[in-house]
Amino acid sequence: MKVSDIFSYAFSAIKLRKLRAGLTTLGVVIGIAAIVALLSITQGLQTAIAVQLQKGFATDTLIVSAGGADYGFSLLVNDTQTINEIENVTTSLAIIQRVGYIKSNELTRRISIIGVDFGEYRSIYDSIFVAESGSIPLNPEENVVVVGKRISDPWKNGTLFCSVNDTVEILWINATERPPKNETYTGQVAAVLNEIGGFSIGGPSDSSIYIPVSQAQTFFGTDKCEMIIVKLENDDKATIDSVSKAIREAFNGQVTVTSSTAVLNIISNIFSTVELFLAGIAAISLLVAGIGIMNIMIVSLMERTREIGILKALSMKNRTVLLIFLCESVIIGLMGAGIGIVSGWGLANIVVRVFRAGGAFMGNQASGGGGITITPVLTPTVFIGAFIFGVGVSVIFALYPAWRASKLKPVEALRYE
Repeated sequence: MKVSDIFSYAFSAIKLRKLRAGLTTLGVVIGIAAIVALLSITQGLQTAIAVQLQKGFATDTLIVSAGGADYGFSLLVNDTQTINEIENVTTSLAIIQRVGYIKSNELTRRISIIGVDFGEYRSIYDSIFVAESGSIPLNPEENVVVVGKRISDPWKNGTLFCSVNDTVEILWINATERPPKNETYTGQVAAVLNEIGGFSIGGPSDSSIYIPVSQAQTFFGTDKCEMIIVKLENDDKATIDSVSKAIREAFNGQVTVTSSTAVLNIISNIFSTVELFLAGIAAISLLVAGIGIMNIMIVSLMERTREIGILKALSMKNRTVLLIFLCESVIIGLMGAGIGIVSGWGLANIVVRVFRAGGAFMGNQASGGGGITITPVLTPTVFIGAFIFGVGVSVIFALYPAWRASKLKPVEALRYE
């Protein structure tokens, strides 16, 4: 019997039992759709976060923070001089950071106040620390400030909280004194940054306000800094490792050195683990569908016992009977996988749109920090894997019923009531 005849016979058998075949296929569709939807959303989330992180993480930078053997150790602004003397270091800058409030036009918002050297910061983050309006002064005056996009336009509707040349009042609660004292800094907005949309450690953000580091030292009354950003000559692993080691040795192991590349790799590995976990959960539903396929095939075998007996009496070989049943499972698997992939892709897009409309995933104005927008990603690996998995499960769970059908004896099958 030709392969085409076997497939034709198997397809005819499915058409005769449309409802049962449809319900069996539905089990495969649900399993494949769950896998595709979960993996597409996870891939999209991973891609979106990677893009956002890369905006705020320069791969040729290191982040130095206090946190070695002695937790009483603090970094100072002038420690940049020590780091700048290390080989393969282009430049470094100290960051002083506090949480405070900004007041403009009788409105007050909670913000991050960042004290940096504008020129050095611009040289390290030259692609994102860029003014949308106004200009970033490289040698700023005492009362100059630069604000992030979400500080200037927090509602994204054209109603500005502050703009270039506006005078803003920055408030900070000095908790080192008793009773705590409100410190005030009045500055003029020199520039509003382009929307960044990312988030990072040390890099520019949409929800921060920037003041000269010298003013930050006076305003906060300290020479201590939260971190030092180090720009390297290149992002080679050997350079990163050697400079990291040299910095730790320069401070006698009292600092922690973090590589931006290492952070991105860790996040990527975490998402790979989450993706595998979600795929495993979705695969359970497909295995349940496989058990349903086996049950349907066994019931079909019992109903078609006399039919199989007649075919064998007409000299049909055991192998042909086996192939007919397996072909039925392949057809069910192909239909289920195809419909499941399309359904899963559609479901993933619907879920993302629903959550985006509700403010989840930080995809709309509910996110004050710029947020991320997720677009489901259906990779070739997921597409091909879903097809193979759907057909494979269908065939594996149909093996036993097909084997039983092929072993039926013609005489006993014809006598079956």
